[in-house]
Amino acid sequence: MAVRKAKFFVGGGLFLAALAGLLITGVEEGKAYYQTVGELQAMGPRAEGRRVRVAGDVVPGTIASEGEGRVRFEIEHEGATLAVLYTGREPLPDTLVDRAQAVAEGHLLQDGSFEANHVQAKCASKYDAAYEETKTAPAAKPAAGRQATDG
Repeated sequence: MAVRKAKFFVGGGLFLAALAGLLITGVEEGKAYYQTVGELQAMGPRAEGRRVRVAGDVVPGTIASEGEGRVRFEIEHEGATLAVLYTGREPLPDTLVDRAQAVAEGHLLQDGSFEANHVQAKCASKYDAAYEETKTAPAAKPAAGRQATDG
């Protein structure tokens, strides 16, 4: 009976250790630190192969499809530019256009370019324009001599 309990505790301990190992590995892999283009380039070789997120504005005229699931573009932030190669099955967002704010998740390569497997984009100008219109538009006033009624 004691041997059976020992086997149970050893097996349970191994299971919990494996579960903890998977949890730690998953959390580490899921962690992707947000960097600007300049910060990522300043890290130099320390950033190579590390999973990171990098943000910047899409440089106009640089978005080019290279076939199924491959798109090249450049992002820039405060004068620093980074070439990005997106490789993936999911289509890129429709908002990934010239001058859009983009966040690419992936790895920095030895040649200084960035290989992304996930890209998010926001077309700031479209949302800013809509906000400005609502902010500056005068409030609607009821027509003279008319009052709202309930029914």
